[in-house]
Amino acid sequence: MYYVKKSDKSSLTLEGKNAITGYLFLLPFIIGFLAFMFFPILESLRMVFSNVRIDTEEHGFFMTFTGLENLKRVLTVDPEFNRFVTEEIGRMVLIVPAIIIFSLFVALLLNQEFKARSIVRAIFFLPVILSSGVMIGLETNNSLLNSMADIIKEGNLMKSSITKVLEDILVAEGAASDFMGYIFRIINQIYDIAMASGIQIIIFLSALQTIPPSMFEAAKIEGATSWECFWKITFPMVSPLILVNIVYSVIDYFLRTDNRVMAKINVSLIRLMQFGFATAMAWVYFLAVIIIIGIAMGLISRKVYYYE
Repeated sequence: MYYVKKSDKSSLTLEGKNAITGYLFLLPFIIGFLAFMFFPILESLRMVFSNVRIDTEEHGFFMTFTGLENLKRVLTVDPEFNRFVTEEIGRMVLIVPAIIIFSLFVALLLNQEFKARSIVRAIFFLPVILSSGVMIGLETNNSLLNSMADIIKEGNLMKSSITKVLEDILVAEGAASDFMGYIFRIINQIYDIAMASGIQIIIFLSALQTIPPSMFEAAKIEGATSWECFWKITFPMVSPLILVNIVYSVIDYFLRTDNRVMAKINVSLIRLMQFGFATAMAWVYFLAVIIIIGIAMGLISRKVYYYE
């Protein structure tokens, strides 16, 4: 109830005031979306069902309705798109859980009392800056770094990573399993995981700081161990933010510049100027991401604990 009657007059309740405050915070985004994004989105949706032709003389483009031809080409004709999407989904399933576990672990460490804690927190936030589009472009397009990487690869006589050698030894001894293979793949991608965990660490850290210390004090009085406190207090209290971080991590992964689906869309749109085909790929990719996020939210939201 947003309104309550007092002396034949209606007044806002606390819930109503909070709702108005929330809408005011959302108002700039809503105005910006309607002014700058709504009509371009409708235009891109038209491109999905059209053949876009650029007229250099009249300095514009014209769309001819073609029905489902672009979507058929994306889903049934193109030999790369479906494979790229499937492979990226597999990589996402591998990396996102590791990002969540790593960021929660680091947030627990940073929430402890120790000297120079602010400096350490700033260091762990650096991946957010370093993983920006500009820095990734400098890293991938830097000829010096690329040549150094080639020299390292040529000088590596083993031609494999340390984890690969260890994995081969365990396989030979019969000790390796699918779970160990997953762990080895995570270790080999620890750089990417650390670079993608900055925002998640901050979100988890803010959630940990909202837990009342009295809950831990009462648990300690009752004889609970640190391990029990984590699973009975800390984990349930931060579970809503786990859902937030999973949704953020999934979206962030699918929008990475080294994503092969995004690269294929950019090449088709900018270099080949196949606007209808590229837009169709973008919309199919968008719907696939929405479905994945919906499934993840449906499965995880059942286990989320909300403290009131």
